[in-house]
Formats: sequence, C-alpha cells, structure tokens
Amino acid sequence: MSRLQGKVAIITGGAGGIGAATARRFCEEGAAVLVVDLLTSPLDDVVGQVRELVPGARVVGLAADLAEEPAATVVVQQALEHFGQIDVLVNNAGVRAYEPLAEARAETWQRILAVNLLSYAFLTREALPSLRASGRGAVVNISSTHAFHARAGMAQYDVAKAGIISMTRSLAFEESVHGVRANAVCPGLTLTPFHVKRAAAQGKTEQDLRTAVVGNNLQKRWADPREIAHPIVWLASDEASFVNGAALMVDGGTVDS
Repeated sequence: MSRLQGKVAIITGGAGGIGAATARRFCEEGAAVLVVDLLTSPLDDVVGQVRELVPGARVVGLAADLAEEPAATVVVQQALEHFGQIDVLVNNAGVRAYEPLAEARAETWQRILAVNLLSYAFLTREALPSLRASGRGAVVNISSTHAFHARAGMAQYDVAKAGIISMTRSLAFEESVHGVRANAVCPGLTLTPFHVKRAAAQGKTEQDLRTAVVGNNLQKRWADPREIAHPIVWLASDEASFVNGAALMVDGGTVDS
C-alpha cells in the first residue's frame, strides 16, 4: 500500500477515534505524519500504537491548543522541521457542547468556533505556502452529516460544521490555480472513544453499541473509525486528483428523522 508514498501530512484531532485511525492509515499508505491534539498523553499512546502496528512508520506527535491562533504557526513549523514539506492537511480537531440556542453562552460559542472552524482556517492559511509548493497539495476538512441535518441541542456544533463546508468550497475556488485541492468528509454515526465513554456513563459497553441496531442510517449500525479514514486517504491521494470542492457523505446513508 503506497498511495501516499512520499507525502507528508498534518492530522489534527489525532488522539481521537477518526484522527488516530487516519494517522494509522496514512502511515500504512507510506505518508509521514505529524499528529496534533491538545494533550500529550493520548497523543503518545496513538503514536506508539501506530509505530507498533506499522513497522517503519514515520509519525510524530505534537500537543497544541488549536483554539489559539499562534498554534497554527507552531504546527506548520514542526511539520517542516521534522519532514521538510507538507503535502496534505487533515483538519479534524473538534469539541462538543450541548446547549439549546436559547441558553447558548458566549464562551461556548467562542470555544466551539475557535476549535471547530477557526483552527481549520488558521492552520490552512499557515500551511498553504507548503501545500502550494508541493504541486499536489490536498486539504481534507472533517465536517459532519449534521452540517446538512440540523438537530436540537447542538446548534453551535452543527453551525461550525456547516461553516466548514462553505470554507472548503471557497478554498477550492481560491487554491485550484495553485494546485491545491480542498474537500470535506462528512462522517455519520462513528464509534469513537468519546461515544464509548459516554455510553459507559449510561451503563452500556462498547459491544452493546456495536451490536445495537440504529435507525438513523441505512446500514443500521455505527461506523468504525477506519471506515471514515479510508475515504480521507483517498481524497488525500492522487487517485482523487479530479475531486475538488466536494462534500463526501460517509454516513451509511443518513435517514432523515
């Protein structure tokens, strides 16, 4: 497997389920990867697991608070110091909040937008000179099916995810002349450690979630994070060279409620 051979990627939100799975898949396909997340300990776990599972993997972790604009410069500098180039940027960082709009606080709005939207904008801006120099640069922004299917109680999250779609399209229009493609992936219900911990608080196990029949998609189940990582790899690869400005639904076929 060498679809990303010779490429260097930055993956944010790398300690979470989708980010960790994507880091592993990128290394399996030959990429060198800088994995970024907020805390050092879970990052070290992910980097260690990738190195164990993918012999010869070139992967480095970096702890950074992407809600802070200067962090974007640090991330790009670290990628260049370690690997000398940047060919792919996967913006996947994200936080959640559960507040109806009537009760939404300013600080919650600010945190959600800072991490889930503005970190994508700032990191992309800082990486663009290297992505342009690559001649085959690719940005893959992780949005959500909820960018299109709104729900009660998580409007701040859903608004940010919708903004990612708009930003991705604008970026594709602006950067195509420089040889940089921009696409978004919209995952559906995905069985990440976040959901496993949340279920445990309700007395449910991971196996309970895996065997449960869910009604919000045609597959009637949760996605495994690797099932989201596969299309991210494809969009980052030269196989997707004619895919630009797209929002790829990876959701098992969402069923409108």
